[in-house]
Amino acid sequence: MPRALRPVLFCLAVAIPAVALRLTGTHPAAPLAIVIFGLGVVAASFVLAWAAEAAEMDISGGLAIALLAVIAVLPEYAVDLYFAHTAGSQPEYVQYAAANMTGSNRLLLGLGWSSVVLLSLFVASRRSGRTVRALVLDSGYRRELGFLAIASVVAFIIPVTGEIHLVLGIALLAFFAYYLWRAAVSGHDDEPDLIGPAARIGALPTTTRRITVTTMFLVAAGIILLSAEPFADSLVEGGQALGIDQFLLVQWLAPLASEAPEFIVALLFAWRGKGAAALGLLISAKVNQWTLLIGSLPIAYGLGGGPAALHLDGRQIEEFLLTATQTLLGIAVLLALRFPRWAAWTLLGLFAVQFAVPGQTGRYVLCGIYAALAVAAFVHNRREILPTFAEPFRRTKDADEERASELAGV
Repeated sequence: MPRALRPVLFCLAVAIPAVALRLTGTHPAAPLAIVIFGLGVVAASFVLAWAAEAAEMDISGGLAIALLAVIAVLPEYAVDLYFAHTAGSQPEYVQYAAANMTGSNRLLLGLGWSSVVLLSLFVASRRSGRTVRALVLDSGYRRELGFLAIASVVAFIIPVTGEIHLVLGIALLAFFAYYLWRAAVSGHDDEPDLIGPAARIGALPTTTRRITVTTMFLVAAGIILLSAEPFADSLVEGGQALGIDQFLLVQWLAPLASEAPEFIVALLFAWRGKGAAALGLLISAKVNQWTLLIGSLPIAYGLGGGPAALHLDGRQIEEFLLTATQTLLGIAVLLALRFPRWAAWTLLGLFAVQFAVPGQTGRYVLCGIYAALAVAAFVHNRREILPTFAEPFRRTKDADEERASELAGV
């Protein structure tokens, strides 16, 4: 058991300074606070990710994948919901809630999806001795893609209206609950494929494993809750002290810290030749962000003293529009459940270009490029549009029978 928990204990040791500073009420200089509390968030995120993976031994089926994706992005939620809650009494924090949400979404798709696909294709090409040009997913992933497609279309309400209304938030949370229910009754009982520390923890005796996993969840969640507020505040203060745009610092540094474990797990799966599973995990995480995260923002805002709608300014609207059009392209490319190499390079390239065109005009030009490419991909995959949007509402029995027929070659 000590060997299985060695990485966990190391991460907890890394998080000790953050916990100690928070409990003693010590406030170091903002740049130092970013490092200390950021390391606390990252360390706890790894513990949380390992616990979520090991929990697959006791939670079978599609629900395990959905819950794993939820848990993996909890650190990001803690930071973003703090910004939204604080914005209820300090309106200037609205921009940071929008920055963190849009940054994490674009990072997940632009860098995460494309990197996983490119690594998977490299591994597949090396193993087969020939060039593999597309990552192919089985039909079981169409349900997640359908949920993401519906949520993404609904999300265009935000840049059009310039606000995230409480009614929209409640609707998105209800849609997420429906997504979890569908995942729970999907009927898939694939054997968990664990790697690294999660595999060693998963191999522990049942009772020991469950106690260990539960303890890891509680301790990691506690560290994240203690670190999220000072980490978020230090990003805002640090940007001012370092002369860096605070919006950009919150938009990219916070998601990098909170999503690092999720990216690493996905890349490790891709390196082991499990590219479809790796991309499936990131698709599920994207569903969570587009439903649970966005839906929670107006509720946190209201609990913090804000009105029924979280209003956005021009910069935040363009960020949401850019995020929505990028998501639309990702969905359009995946409609046929094939992710071509050119699409991965395109998403990665456009993700990089946004840093070279930070102005409003450049943002809207990128939105136009994403939208034009998405329309072209939708036209090319037009036969898959209706089946994808209908998949979340199909009876599980019908979907399973169709999948069995495909596997049997019927």
